[in-house]
Amino acid sequence: MSEKLIFNKAKILEYQKNRDPYLMIDYATEVKPGVSSFGYKDLNPDEWFFKVHWPEDPNMPGMLQIEALVQMTSLAILTLPGNKGKLMYLISANSLKFKKKIQPNMRFNIETRIKSFKRGIALCEGIGSVNKETACKADYTLVLLDEIKKYKK
Repeated sequence: MSEKLIFNKAKILEYQKNRDPYLMIDYATEVKPGVSSFGYKDLNPDEWFFKVHWPEDPNMPGMLQIEALVQMTSLAILTLPGNKGKLMYLISANSLKFKKKIQPNMRFNIETRIKSFKRGIALCEGIGSVNKETACKADYTLVLLDEIKKYKK
């Protein structure tokens, strides 16, 4: 059984490079290094994107939903030995589905899993939900830049 970690915002900032206002996660309720990450973002009415993304009908842009999935997933890789604070990049996203509008005062729950992680390339999947209903889901690929460099000729 793998270790389970819990991260508040300060701990998240120790492990990954995103900062406010682009940090799309508030709390990781469970991180299993190399396996999965679960957590959430509480969406306050004063979030920067609500002011500019359909001000008459504020909602979280789809690509920021995917970014939240990616940031949560990165914790499962950055908690592996020797990876703390390293750079991770999204290189592809597939099977994007947006099913429910995410609005102010909602909690965006995030569940992510790493399907495979080899040579610095992580194949991942994530689901975001609000009020126990799926809001978005995606399959995506992340790279750990320092690890990739080891295999370049």
